[in-house]
Amino acid sequence: MAAAAAAAAVGGPQPPQPELPAPGLALDKAATAAHLKAALSRPDNRAGAEELQALLERVLSAERPLAAAVDSEEAAAAGGGGGPGAAEEEALEWCKCLLAGGGGYEEFCAAVRAYDPAALCGLVWTANFVAYRCRTCGISPCMSLCAECFHQGDHTGHDFNMFRSQAGGACDCGDSNVMRESGFCRRHQIKSSSNIPCVPKDLLMMSEFVLPRFIFCLIQYLREGYNEPAADVPSEKDLNKVLQLLEPQISFLEDLTKMGGAMRSVLTQVLTNQQNYKDLTSGLGENACAKKSHEKYLIALKSSGLTYPEDKLVYGIQEPSAGTSTLAVQGFAGATGTPGQLDSSDEEDQDGSQGLGKRKRVKLSSSTKDQSIMDVLKHKSFLEELLFWTIKYEFPQKMVTFLLNMLPDQEYKVAFTKTFVQHYAFIMKTLKKSHESDTMSNRIVHISVQLFSNEELARQVTEECQLLDIMVTVLLYMMESCLIKSELQDEENSLHVVVNCGEALLKNNTYWPLVSDFINILSHQSVAKRFLEDHGLLVTWMNFVSFFQGMNLNKRELNEHVEFESQTYYAAFAAELEACAQPMWGLLSHCKVRETQEYTRNVVRYCLEALQDWFDAINFVDEPAPNQVTFHLPLHRYYAMFLSKAVKCQELDLDSVLPDQEMLMKLMIHPLQIQASLAEIHSNMWVRNGLQIKGQAMTYVQSHFCNSMIDPDIYLLQVCASRLDPDYFISSVFERFKVVDLLTMASQHQNTVLDAEHERSMLEGALTFLVILLSLRLHLGMSDDEILRAEMVAQLCMNDRTHSSLLDLIPENPNPKSGIIPGSYSFESVLSAVADFKAPVFEPGGSMQQGMYTPKAEVWDQEFDPVMVILRTVYRRDVQSAMDRYTAFLKQSGKFPGNPWPPYKKRTPLHPSYKGLMRLLHCKTLHIVLFTLLYKILMDHQNLSEHVLCMVLYLIELGLENSADEESDEEASVCGPERCHDSWFPGSNLVSNMRHFINYVRVRVPETAPEVKRDSPASTSSDSLGSLQNSGTAQVFSLVAERRKKFQEIINRSSNEANQVVRPKTSSKWSAPGSAPQLTTAILEIKESILSLLIKLHHKLSGKQNSYYPPWLDDIEILIQPEIPKYSHGDGITAVERILLKAALQSRMNKRIIEEICRKVTPPVPPKKITAAEKKTLDKEERRQKARERQQKLLAEFASRQKSFMETAMDVERFFFSDSPENDIPMEITTAEPQVSEAVYDCVICGQSGPSSEDRPTGLVVLLQASSVLGQCRDNIEPKKLPITEEEQIYPWDTCAAVHDVRLSLLQRYFKDSSCLLAVSIGWEGGVYVQTCGHTLHIDCHKSYMESLRNDQVLQGFSVDKGEFTCPLCRQFANSVIPCYPGSNVENNLWQRPSNKSLQDLIKDVEELQGRPGAFPVSISSETNLSKEMESVMKDIKNTTQKKYRDYSKTPGSPDNDFLFMYSVARTNLELELIHRGGNLCSGGASTAGKRSCLNQLFHVLALHMRLYSIDSEYNPWRKLTQLVEDMNSQLGNEEQQAEVPILYRDVTSLLLIQILMMPQPLHKDYFTCIVKVLFTLLYTQALVALSVKCNEEDRSAWKHTGSLKKVSPIAWSPESMEKYLQDFCLPFLRITSLLQHHLFGEDLPSCQEEEEFSVLSSCLGLLPTFYQTEHPFISASCLDWPVPAFDIIAQWCLEINSFTEKHAEQGKALLVQESRWKLPHLLQLPENYNTIFQYYHRKTCSVCTKVPKDPAVCLVCGTFVCLKGLCCKQQSYCECVLHSQNCGAGTGIFLLINASVIIIIRGHRFCLWGSVYLDAHGEEDRDLRRGKPLYMCKERYKVLEQQWISHTFDHINKRWSPHYNGL
Repeated sequence: MAAAAAAAAVGGPQPPQPELPAPGLALDKAATAAHLKAALSRPDNRAGAEELQALLERVLSAERPLAAAVDSEEAAAAGGGGGPGAAEEEALEWCKCLLAGGGGYEEFCAAVRAYDPAALCGLVWTANFVAYRCRTCGISPCMSLCAECFHQGDHTGHDFNMFRSQAGGACDCGDSNVMRESGFCRRHQIKSSSNIPCVPKDLLMMSEFVLPRFIFCLIQYLREGYNEPAADVPSEKDLNKVLQLLEPQISFLEDLTKMGGAMRSVLTQVLTNQQNYKDLTSGLGENACAKKSHEKYLIALKSSGLTYPEDKLVYGIQEPSAGTSTLAVQGFAGATGTPGQLDSSDEEDQDGSQGLGKRKRVKLSSSTKDQSIMDVLKHKSFLEELLFWTIKYEFPQKMVTFLLNMLPDQEYKVAFTKTFVQHYAFIMKTLKKSHESDTMSNRIVHISVQLFSNEELARQVTEECQLLDIMVTVLLYMMESCLIKSELQDEENSLHVVVNCGEALLKNNTYWPLVSDFINILSHQSVAKRFLEDHGLLVTWMNFVSFFQGMNLNKRELNEHVEFESQTYYAAFAAELEACAQPMWGLLSHCKVRETQEYTRNVVRYCLEALQDWFDAINFVDEPAPNQVTFHLPLHRYYAMFLSKAVKCQELDLDSVLPDQEMLMKLMIHPLQIQASLAEIHSNMWVRNGLQIKGQAMTYVQSHFCNSMIDPDIYLLQVCASRLDPDYFISSVFERFKVVDLLTMASQHQNTVLDAEHERSMLEGALTFLVILLSLRLHLGMSDDEILRAEMVAQLCMNDRTHSSLLDLIPENPNPKSGIIPGSYSFESVLSAVADFKAPVFEPGGSMQQGMYTPKAEVWDQEFDPVMVILRTVYRRDVQSAMDRYTAFLKQSGKFPGNPWPPYKKRTPLHPSYKGLMRLLHCKTLHIVLFTLLYKILMDHQNLSEHVLCMVLYLIELGLENSADEESDEEASVCGPERCHDSWFPGSNLVSNMRHFINYVRVRVPETAPEVKRDSPASTSSDSLGSLQNSGTAQVFSLVAERRKKFQEIINRSSNEANQVVRPKTSSKWSAPGSAPQLTTAILEIKESILSLLIKLHHKLSGKQNSYYPPWLDDIEILIQPEIPKYSHGDGITAVERILLKAALQSRMNKRIIEEICRKVTPPVPPKKITAAEKKTLDKEERRQKARERQQKLLAEFASRQKSFMETAMDVERFFFSDSPENDIPMEITTAEPQVSEAVYDCVICGQSGPSSEDRPTGLVVLLQASSVLGQCRDNIEPKKLPITEEEQIYPWDTCAAVHDVRLSLLQRYFKDSSCLLAVSIGWEGGVYVQTCGHTLHIDCHKSYMESLRNDQVLQGFSVDKGEFTCPLCRQFANSVIPCYPGSNVENNLWQRPSNKSLQDLIKDVEELQGRPGAFPVSISSETNLSKEMESVMKDIKNTTQKKYRDYSKTPGSPDNDFLFMYSVARTNLELELIHRGGNLCSGGASTAGKRSCLNQLFHVLALHMRLYSIDSEYNPWRKLTQLVEDMNSQLGNEEQQAEVPILYRDVTSLLLIQILMMPQPLHKDYFTCIVKVLFTLLYTQALVALSVKCNEEDRSAWKHTGSLKKVSPIAWSPESMEKYLQDFCLPFLRITSLLQHHLFGEDLPSCQEEEEFSVLSSCLGLLPTFYQTEHPFISASCLDWPVPAFDIIAQWCLEINSFTEKHAEQGKALLVQESRWKLPHLLQLPENYNTIFQYYHRKTCSVCTKVPKDPAVCLVCGTFVCLKGLCCKQQSYCECVLHSQNCGAGTGIFLLINASVIIIIRGHRFCLWGSVYLDAHGEEDRDLRRGKPLYMCKERYKVLEQQWISHTFDHINKRWSPHYNGL
């Protein structure tokens, strides 16, 4: 009730106002308006102006509405009516009248619109609007177009996409700052300012007077309505209430903006006029109300932590001009920025976090400049205060739209942008406090993107309003509220603060709108230049970036698993990418040319300063703290990326921007720590930290992050490595990876910092890192195209990729505004160069494949680069996958049969600046490591894998490739000081060190090691080969000591004062701890060189003695013209050979030594050093390996078995669509061998075999489903098209279902109901289709199976209560069991033997048999299990379809209904089988459903039930068909009761089913043939009758008199065409009958040509006497066999009709001409391009609720438009799609979701997403239209969909079903 109190306070002192203005004015508004307009048009208009002001004062009084609103609330509470809107509406009416100056408001609007110089579109939209973006036409990457402008422009062949707006936007058509003019649409191409007439003065004169008051009134409402939230909970409800009340006013303003340019310029004048604002709002006048309002405004300002500059100053100081608003205000900052006020903003921003960042923040916030930016606001125009309230009310959508609608007015745009910038700090504060920060963020960006995308405007605001200062300061302030102390390195004394990633600000991405604005303005060159030139800004910005340096620190858990896994790392990675990396890429995009060198120097300088500050703040010297890692080093990455750019694009000398050695050493530590931690994480050393640490390691290398994270890190390490001492660098690497202790010649060692199980993977990690460091050229000389190609090859080698996933996986320059857009031409051209497109495949029953790209053969052959693959894999399994694919390629192409190693690839040359990197390969430390590892591998020490060997050889080969050219062979000794590893190697060149022999090595080993036991040899024995160098015993080599020494040297060299600072911490963790005193020194005899080790390794790998023979001894050419390929395949053996050849090529000395070693035929080193214990562990490893392989093999075998079983048991599609009968289904309904009398069934549950008996019946697993597929057949071949315009509509009158409905209702109108129900079939819609998988089970077993399913809770997708289950064997979906009728085959055979009875006798027998009562036991007591099951399955069949599809009788519940339903079920199943066979029986063979047909069992059930209803013999049609009835007249004369349906009107197929199902089962073949013969006579007669009705009078008389046609008229019937008509008329009956015969008697159908189908089927049915079959030409009449004289019976049948046709000629004719030729059913034909569907339907209103649905969908069967999930169209708790699926498809619905391009299938109570039939140019779906690329129809997919619909196999093929609870 705060509002009520406020209103009372306002209205208190004054007398209440009358409801309407003074009586005089209440007359006629229009007259008053006209009078005022005239008064104002006079030259002296003061009187008029005063009169108008007085009127407006009354009309637009701010008090009434809110008071009224409160009253009405109370009234409403009291149950009274009277809305609050009366007064407002009245006020609005007045305004409209006054604006129109007495004329009509509509006419006024039209008049103003005529003066609209619409050069810009400027249409504003809100979230979820569908817009377009064309990259070809866009200048700014934020450019967007509304659909109308897009389609009216020409964008053919452009790179465009459609998108759903996230935050809202505005159309840029016509704005040449944002897009190229060639892309403008037709409306906005015309530069129209020239031909628009000038606006007449009097048209808008009233507006200029009325609008200021109106806007002031609105502002007063806003002031009134705002109450400071009492607690910290904003009263959102109150705010929304106020906004609802103001809805009409704001809408009115919005409508004004839509009147076009003329009105907008008036509004601009009003909004920006400072005098108006001052006069109206100062609150200095007499009016108490205005005073009050001004006070509220000041309170609101204050409570926002803002001050109004004049608070303490006398009013009326010289007004600063509008342009310099914020600058001028700075003068006041000193007076106003009082300490108290600063504290208040502190408290507000602290948000309950610990006060850790406080000290820092106060320091930052104290400068006056910042203060004025943060805390001073002065409003000088309506626009400024309107924006203030818009922010205060958290950006209500209507206000935002109004403010944006004004933007096409250029003057307004500038003023508004300045105002927006002025309020920027306030926006940030409001955003931070908001509870709806997501919505608010979107609305802020909706505005800012319109303002800042325009370079000219951004530049202007930057110059005039300090935009950059404001933005950076605001960002800094924002982050300051969530700082915590950094725990990195020196936890106690650290002075560094970092952001706390757990804070809502970071977790919810609240900073996103501000950062996005910043990135946006940095994309403009002119703005970025100012930023890069402004040293102060750069310092502040680096300050900001350093808040993120070292955030989200991970500490390794060493004891127990962490209790709570925090997920803050998402926030941390997102923050670094968005707040640090993207602005960095934005800045980098402007540093592309030489002239910009200065910028780079600036950034690098301040970056290094910030880094130095950081190192000082965390007290860092040279040892990183153990067991902690942070992945966030944005300062390092800024530094690295600017260095890279400087060398690559700006030709800067690298050394000029590098710091001293000491700084380089510090710089390399943290990135190196990350690389080592990655290896630790992958070695499971961080497993106790939970999954999230793996998540961080993956995110760090993931495609969206890698080029802002791992790439700069590796580049920085490469730079450090190229400038630091190589020995120092190499030893640092091994020390960081904790494998120093492993690098010993001894067979045993102690690692003080690593567990044994992690050693191997950490060693692999260290070597892999070195390989990447030395091979990667991303920033060291590759061109952009080469990089793109390498990235693409790496991704394609891991797996085949779709186009969109490739775009996603390839790290583009991640700043979206960088201008390198994925999908630019180079992307496509590189893709076509390296990959082949594999079109999407359609496996029936499989998942829908997408179009994929796969690497070309030559890529595998020459470009596959394992180094790049390792760098880019998120999952380690992808590396293996790439290697497997590579191996497969080599095998397939016959290039290499065995198991290849990763190929060796020559690298692109290094940029000269980085040449120093290669010194790493030529340093003694590395050579000692390589030597040691080769030796250990040769000796089979533990923990060394093939992978290690591979890397070692790779490094040696790299070293040989990159050796210094001038290597003198005589270089034997090197002068003194260099010989730090005395006895190891003479120099640092790998080529010469390779041949150097090492005799003895002193090692520290545990006392238990085997080496200790032997006596050490004489200290200086040397043999002939070793005599090259007179060496003593080698000393122990310690990497750590080495690194220390180098570090000290470098420090001393770099500066003297550094000496005092540096205290090398010899931390105990590296020196051997006291806990292991049992280390002792042993001396090993080695006597090997790298070359000799390689040769022995060759022997070891090949498993043969002396396997290496120098190739040049046979062919000296090899040395003269070596053909060393750039790229080599092979395994370890070929790698060793390659290395030896290269070594020989580079030095004659090496060549000689290799030959010598080979001559000396060295016996392989006996593995004497392996103790029994080691042997045991090795054996154990081997055994494990073998067991693993065995297990893999077994699993593979099992999988393949399982697969083959699934294929046989489950491949539904094949059984539905193949032409050949299935022969591999394991469980069949078999008839056993002839000697066994009964059919034997296998129960798939209990596994027993046996016959089905009365007591324990066996059943067939079936799925019953209602189907309307038959009803969708039409009589024309052309399938209907989906409507895509208002004109196209689909009417269902020509469908099979509709035609049959009409026929039945016509018969019911004129004939007896019960007889009508026997004259037709139903089930065209909602018929029951029965299908089976062919498996059988005991019915009692099935019941217990269902019981167990009912108790099993974890079922998804089907409902056991509805009887649904999956077949226990093949898992096919089913919902019932049909009992198998116990029958003996012998009996069956008897029935099939032909008897020699005459047709007459058979006819009599049939009549007698039909007369017998049904076979169902009558007494309950004798009811068997079988009959119970028969009854229950009949119930199931009935319940499968809805009541409306069963009851057609006029008397509900009549038995005739059931009778009709039962034989129609048989008809439905026969007709559907015919459709599955393609509509004819030409292919012959067994049923396509193979052994899986259940029609036989179904017939038994139906026949049993039908015989319960005996037809009264009086009415049995059989008599009318076979006998001449004497007294026809008596029957006809009885007019009172309705007549029976005449026999010629009856459907012959229905009669056939009735006759056969009324016979006792099993049926004798002779009786079947007899019934068919009799019915064929009727059918043929019907055909003749229909033909004669179709003939015209002349034709008929001609045939009558002459027996043939004499004259051939154009429409005349020739004998041939008549014969064809008769055959076509009879064929459907013959087909159904043949199918029936095939199912009842198991006879195969003959195959035939289409033209002879009639004769073949008729002879197969026994209609055609044998002697006729040869006769040519064939005449259909030869099949007739009349039971009584033909003319007599035909006359009798015609007589029945006559009396009816006399009265109803039309209907009589219609009933005679039956349409029997239906075409196959089809889904609607869809247009080629998806956009045509989308544009028509996504804005179409629903016919039921007349709204535009949120999720529109369209039925693909009938084209109906429906609301998916729309509550608006719900009927009796069913949503519209479910309802439609029941009405249109009897429970099956196929809908295309317009907004997602996906098809959804509804089947009964379940639904599933089927996939899409529209694919883009690359064969991919675009679900939810996320990519928005053009989509095209995929005919194959649509065919598959249609096939599944027709064959009713949705349930079997689609696996992911969920219940829809009627909510779709």
